Amino acid sequence: MTTFATEPAAAHDTTTGAYALGHLEALESEAVHIFREVAGEFERPVILFSGGKDSIVMLHLALKAFAPAPLPFSLLHVDTGHNFPEVLAYRDRVVAAHGLRLHVASVQDFIDDGRLRERPDGTRNPLQTVPLLDAITTGRYDAVFGGGRRDEEKARAKERVFSLRDEFGAWDPRRQRPELC
Repeated sequence: MTTFATEPAAAHDTTTGAYALGHLEALESEAVHIFREVAGEFERPVILFSGGKDSIVMLHLALKAFAPAPLPFSLLHVDTGHNFPEVLAYRDRVVAAHGLRLHVASVQDFIDDGRLRERPDGTRNPLQTVPLLDAITTGRYDAVFGGGRRDEEKARAKERVFSLRDEFGAWDPRRQRPELC
């Protein structure tokens, strides 16, 4: 017999009327708080949105943070040209269904006009930085939600909830505020 662990429902203390959040509820609550904090502190935030699993979850949390009001952020996709057509179609359906604004920065456009060169190995992931920084500058975005998971790889483990970047997109730890766990 196979059993699956499930997230327990929020526990209710009948003596005080207080609720204790489960782990997932606490993470969701923190994410909603972060979206609202950024909306209050920045003029032009943007959410990186490819239509993939991580960005779908991030968009869901952002929509939840501001419902029933419209999302106060635009979406930005840096298209490598290597996405499955079904993912791009899904991305576009989600954007249309929620009446969102999507800006697409294309790696291929940068290759075509000579600002980038194809890599010998064919991968385009490292080429995303230039179109991303260009889109941030052009869109005058002052905060970018990236949605990277800290547990995905060692390099991301050092990331903070707010990672302040310099004009080249590099993390600037001198400007980083401490985060308490």
